[in-house]
Amino acid sequence: MAFSTRSIQWSSSSRAQTAAPSVSSVTSRKMSLQKIQAPSVYGGAGGYGTRISTSTSSGLGGSLQVSITGSDVLLAGNEKSTMQNLNDRLAAYLERVRSLEKSNSLLETQIREWHEKNTVSVGQDYSSYFKTIEELRNAQMENSRLVLQIDNAKLAADDFRLKFENEHLLRQSVESDITGLLRVRDDLTLTKADLESQIESITEELVFLRKSHEEERDRLHKEVGGSVNVAVDAAPGIDLAAIMENMRKQYEEVAEKYRQEAKDHYENLVNVEKLEGHRKEITERRQVYQSLELELQSLLTMTLEGTLAETEARYSYQLDHIQQAISSLEAQLRQLRADMEAQNSQYSTLMDVKTRLEMEIATYRRLLEGEEIGSLSPQRAKRTTELLISPLENCRSICFSLLAAQGD
Repeated sequence: MAFSTRSIQWSSSSRAQTAAPSVSSVTSRKMSLQKIQAPSVYGGAGGYGTRISTSTSSGLGGSLQVSITGSDVLLAGNEKSTMQNLNDRLAAYLERVRSLEKSNSLLETQIREWHEKNTVSVGQDYSSYFKTIEELRNAQMENSRLVLQIDNAKLAADDFRLKFENEHLLRQSVESDITGLLRVRDDLTLTKADLESQIESITEELVFLRKSHEEERDRLHKEVGGSVNVAVDAAPGIDLAAIMENMRKQYEEVAEKYRQEAKDHYENLVNVEKLEGHRKEITERRQVYQSLELELQSLLTMTLEGTLAETEARYSYQLDHIQQAISSLEAQLRQLRADMEAQNSQYSTLMDVKTRLEMEIATYRRLLEGEEIGSLSPQRAKRTTELLISPLENCRSICFSLLAAQGD
């Protein structure tokens, strides 16, 4: 049974301990115990009304004080009744000694069990607990690292998703621009085909006019060549070459006009300024995209830094909490070791007291069994009675203290 440190307190361990009457002091006086005469115990007429009162301090640090007042011992006038009374008291003391021996053996068993139990506790190996604490700490650090990697992966995934969405929007914009340009190209192709057909029809018409003009000219030449000029003062003939030249110039001007109109129409459709405007717009959009991408990168960097700081703060707090728990466990372990050392010291003290009491009880038993209480002076008889009573009462006081501590 474990004894609390408050169960038995030695009031002043530094004081000189007043030792109980030892065996050496008894034997050195060479006391020969014989039968005690009734009138020789203490004064009084015939020994009547005599009271044995003893007060002694045993050597347990000065804290165990025994004050025993015996019951009135009536010494009869005759020696027989006095001896009977003393024998009865001696039998009672011997019975008390036997009961105290039983209590002492029980206490020895309890002390031995307590010592064995606490000896195992003192020799306990805490390396497994420290290993478990270290494994938990490493697991928490690994968990923190994995959580940080997961957060970084999530942020990287969000970054790539935003980039993909921006690129997708840019691709859709470019595709819509390409679709519009394809429509313009188709319109220009249709316009070009229409103009080419018009040019072809005009060219055919010009060829037809030239052919008809040549036929008309040949016919007129034939008519003029076959006629005879009768009158000398006839009107001057028509200059057909000039007329044909004029007609040719007119048709060429018309053709040039149509060609110029077609060219102007084509140039208006495919205007260089519009293309430059589209190029500028694309350049501006690229610049906006790059600025947005830079802003996104800065925001992601700030977010990652904030998340990292928060994660470091959280896990530093957890590490501080774990460190406090470890410090508390170490303090409890130190307190436990201190308690064990104090209990071992108390156990050693109790074992010393027990050994000394056993020696004194054995000595007094030999004195009681081997010698008779005979003719002694009153002072020596009183001293002998004190020597018999004091160890028994000391043992009883110690046992009561141990039982009280056991109850606590």
